[in-house]
Amino acid sequence: MFGVDEGDFSFRDALPNGPAHRRAAGINPGNRFETVRLHVLGEELDRQWVERENSDGPTGRVERQVFLDRTQTIINRVSKTADVPFDWTLNPYRGCEHGCIYCFARPYHEYLGFNCGLDFETKLLAKPVEAALLKRELSSPSWNPEPIVLSAITDIYQPIEHKMRIARACLEVMADCGQPVTTMTKSALVLRDVDLWSRLAKMNAGRVTITLVTLDAELAQKLEPRASSPAGRLRTIRELTAAGIPVTVNVAPIIPGLTDTELPQILQAVAEAGALRAAWVLLRLPYQLKDLFLDWLARSVHPDRARKVESLIRQARGGKLYEASYESRGRGRGPLVDQIAQSFDVFTRKYGLNRDIRPLSTAHFRRPELNGQMALF
Repeated sequence: MFGVDEGDFSFRDALPNGPAHRRAAGINPGNRFETVRLHVLGEELDRQWVERENSDGPTGRVERQVFLDRTQTIINRVSKTADVPFDWTLNPYRGCEHGCIYCFARPYHEYLGFNCGLDFETKLLAKPVEAALLKRELSSPSWNPEPIVLSAITDIYQPIEHKMRIARACLEVMADCGQPVTTMTKSALVLRDVDLWSRLAKMNAGRVTITLVTLDAELAQKLEPRASSPAGRLRTIRELTAAGIPVTVNVAPIIPGLTDTELPQILQAVAEAGALRAAWVLLRLPYQLKDLFLDWLARSVHPDRARKVESLIRQARGGKLYEASYESRGRGRGPLVDQIAQSFDVFTRKYGLNRDIRPLSTAHFRRPELNGQMALF
């Protein structure tokens, strides 16, 4: 893995009126694996930027950095647990520019030597040779064509994909050989690849999940500063459905005291847009994500409401901010969780969601050719 100059793979952000340059994270916490930690406030980075802008010298801004990951294998086996219903993933990127403040993937960035705050949103790893590796691994006789999730850790359609196009290259390989695949995204950029998803859907080998947290555009901009708007995601569902692509909606995360009361309206809206299925997940705050979210909450909502949200999260987590057991981490427990579950069941039935969908098919899978050499069998 090595750093790469920004070149064509970067942009410079305009400074908004607020911390951390239109990012959700307002702090840059130290890596939990390091014994010496430097915690940098987003407001301090803004102050430094303003000082540079007002000086006579050259100006500068906090930039996105891209690191190339020269991985040797690309299809990852995951441990199936009570809340992970798949076995295989493929991750073109690590870190995510969408910058969703609640993202449970943030702490994974610390394994790379970064932090889960602003680093997660601005220091990205990309795998530019992923399509070639994918083709090689799918051609292996040992590969059993089980469905692959593309990707389960960060959004493949984050802004960097506009230029790098790694996800599209992987989809082209999968569509050519009939490899079943699904993805989860918050971005209308998925419509760029509607031709490939349509090809896969005709083989019952492709499905798209759209994540939708709120219908409130102002709240969404604070929670997910670089993701598509709620209206944009509903339009995406309609266009994918019109192209014959099955769409599931993940109402995730549900944030008690902030978005939970929207559940009936969200389910109605996605059903009218053409989604076939829906699922939900309760807010998860592992490791230092707790500090990031509480800092965001204090900056973004009224103090009284912030206290209520924290209290309700704790009520759903046995008095804690998070419980890590596989059985409860995605759902929580207690009367509030029971109420959310009951409401979800009532309104999915009312709006005709969660109708039976066939499992993805492997019937059309054909191992790809390498160097023009066809397999003997």
